[in-house]
Amino acid sequence: MVDDDPLMHRLYKHHLDRAGYQMISAMNGREALDVADREQPNLIIMDVMMAEMDGITAVKELRKMESTKQIPVIVFTANANAYDTVKNESEFAGADVFMTKPMSPAQMVAEVKRLLPKEPQEGK
Repeated sequence: MVDDDPLMHRLYKHHLDRAGYQMISAMNGREALDVADREQPNLIIMDVMMAEMDGITAVKELRKMESTKQIPVIVFTANANAYDTVKNESEFAGADVFMTKPMSPAQMVAEVKRLLPKEPQEGK
């Protein structure tokens, strides 16, 4: 989970844990690149609007790195006013799914299950 809001981390961690997934956190796109390269998660959930490095730029960089280019990415934003632009940018960057906040934890877990249809793997 990559988001600069600690509340989002707590909320989705609770629901992902209940669904049998483990969550690793990063607070911005730059940190996400380091964590993803080191931890090799099965999936990345990325906010768009963050300091340091925004989510769209981070997805572009993830797609360039050999170690992370195949990891599925869910991108989300609270900016409903720029929905079409952000959706197009995230798809162009290589995101697999685009969602808008507020999204229910059930919606998020459903997308995770859709992208990771096999049993969750420990530690990722």
